[in-house]
Amino acid sequence: MLNITDNAEFEKQIESGYTLVDFHAQWCGPCKMLSPIVEEAAEVFEGRLNIVKVDADDCAESTAKFGVRGIPTLMIFKDGQPVATKVGVVTLKVLSQFIEDNIEA
Repeated sequence: MLNITDNAEFEKQIESGYTLVDFHAQWCGPCKMLSPIVEEAAEVFEGRLNIVKVDADDCAESTAKFGVRGIPTLMIFKDGQPVATKVGVVTLKVLSQFIEDNIEA
């Protein structure tokens, strides 16, 4: 799982295939609660989709471009286009179902 702090790197990471993006910030308590869940999902879904963490403060341009207003926000992208969004802290079960519902096998 890659931590992104640059808008150009963000664009590069979402340009092909499926990518789950965790928009977060260092100062965000709920984001810290979600982080280990996202890390576990990265292991569970390894090889099926790319998972990246994007610092919303460092990548404010990308955050604004995709309408992220609250963090943590999880977005699934396919070939650079957003296909699904979930805001807030979720369990691994909920996150896994969110991923399964929005990517093709």
